[in-house]
This record gives sequence, structure tokens and C-alpha cells, in this order.
Amino acid sequence: MPQRLMLLDTASLYFRAFYGLPDTIRRTDGTPVNAVRGLLDMIARLTTDYHATHLVACWDDDWRPQWRVDLVPTYKAHRVAEAKPGGTDVEVVPDALEAQLPMIRKALELAGIAIVGAAQHEADDVIGTYATHAAMPVDVVTGDRDLFQVCDDERQVRVIYTARGMRNLEVCTEETIVAKYKVLPQQYADYATLRGDASDGLPGVAGIGEKTAASLLLKYGTLDALLAAADTPDGGVSGPVRARLSAAAAYLEAAPAVVRLVRDLQLPAVEEAGALLEPVAGDRRAELERIATDWNLGGSVRRLLDALDLRAQPG
Repeated sequence: MPQRLMLLDTASLYFRAFYGLPDTIRRTDGTPVNAVRGLLDMIARLTTDYHATHLVACWDDDWRPQWRVDLVPTYKAHRVAEAKPGGTDVEVVPDALEAQLPMIRKALELAGIAIVGAAQHEADDVIGTYATHAAMPVDVVTGDRDLFQVCDDERQVRVIYTARGMRNLEVCTEETIVAKYKVLPQQYADYATLRGDASDGLPGVAGIGEKTAASLLLKYGTLDALLAAADTPDGGVSGPVRARLSAAAAYLEAAPAVVRLVRDLQLPAVEEAGALLEPVAGDRRAELERIATDWNLGGSVRRLLDALDLRAQPG
């Protein structure tokens, strides 16, 4: 089987699993397990349908890094449940999902699935680093548009976009991004900076929406080139747009570093991280089968084990 690396935006997927299945699915002690079930089923299907040979569950070691907040204070501010000065802010997560996160990690570890995070960085940055430096084709699974930045046809990096649900997955390539947003993947961070993103608390430039942002980047190529042209009397930037860019100057200086993925984290190599998918055997398999019963995980563990067993079969 040709090698192919799959990178999971894990939080994006377990949130989707949690809201996609009723939290009335519970263990005998009353703890919900809908997110655990849903995530394991997603992994079984995704790795099988997209022929992954390697898999990394990328983790938010810091879902709202302070260095990003220092640059743009509104960054994800609406999702803070409790501020932790000097530490990681507590994210708004339903109690019924919070209780499942240790179970998710344990199930993934028993299945031999690599979990990789990085201090003071988000899962997006882990994905950005692996996708940029991988020596094999890459599929990034996410519902986050920011990760469109990694699409690269030459290097065979694409995004499996989950925003429309697991029954309507969209395989995004450079062609897809251009068709939908009228910008190249390498322009997407500048596009998002100009347009803004309410889901991340990024205000964007007042008066510049998606169409204007795309048209400006089509003409000037990059945000830096646009700002340089706006500072030049004969740069071709209209008076109203120049005024809007000038009014947002402080934001435009800080925001690009917030929006752009970090692509140079010091992470374990794919093989060192244990990303190679293999059948689960011995004590780990027995423990997975035990928790399948004890945690009322239905057939999700069996489906995951079956998907991993396929890795032992030729072709």
C-alpha cells in the first residue's frame, strides 16, 4: 500500500462526534460516551476510505496560546470559560464532553494511534508542521477553514473538510480553494486576515468582505504588497480601500502572525511519533475489547480494530 499520512484536527472531530450523537449514550455509571464512540467510528471510516498508512491525532496542548492573544486580544475570547493568568485559559466545553476527553486519549493510546501536541501551540500548528515537512502524501481532516493554507497539489497535501458532516465530506485541493474563495491556498491566511473570522474572534478590516478581499489579493498577490501599494499614491488602491486599511493598521500589523499556521515546530518525526498504523494485538487489544464492553462503546471499537487489522493484509 502506498504510504499516506492522515492528520486529525482531533478537537474538531470530537466536538463533531459529541454534537452528532445523543449524550444519552452512556456507561453504566452514567458518564456519556457519545464523543468516544463517534470519534472511533470516524477514525475507522477515514483511515479505510482514504487508505491512510500513518495517522497522527493532533492535539491542542494550548487551544488559545498567549502569544496569539498578545497580538490580537479578541482571539477566541468568546470561547473562554475561565481566564488563567500565566496559564492556559479554560475553554467553553460541555461537561458531558469534558468527561470524555480522558477516555478518548486512553482509547487512542490503546489503539496505538499517535497523539502529538506542542506546548503553547494549537493542533493547527502541529498539522501545519507535519503537512509542510512530510515525505509522503498528506490528508488533513478538519472542519476548520484556516487549514486550507496547507493544500499543496505538488506535494499531494489536501484537506478532508468535515463542515457538512461525515456523510458529505469534501476533498479540498488547490483547485477547490480557488473555485470557492478565488484565492490560492498560500493566500488564504492573508484573505482570512482581511475578511476576518467571527468564530476565532478576528475582526477583519471593516468594510472589506470576502469578495473585496479576494479581488485585492488577485490584483496584488499578498497582504504586504497590498499595504505597500496603499502607501503609494500611484499604487492603484482606491481611496475608500486605503482609508479602511489605514484605520485597521494596528490590526493588520498583528493579525497575520495569528492567522498563519506555525510550520516549524520541533516535533517527533512521523515514525518516531508512532504514526504507522498496525493491527492491535496482545494486552492492548484485550484492554480495548474490555473497555468496549465496560464503557458501552457498542461496535465502535470492533470497527476500529477491523480497520487496523486491514493494515496486516497485502494490498
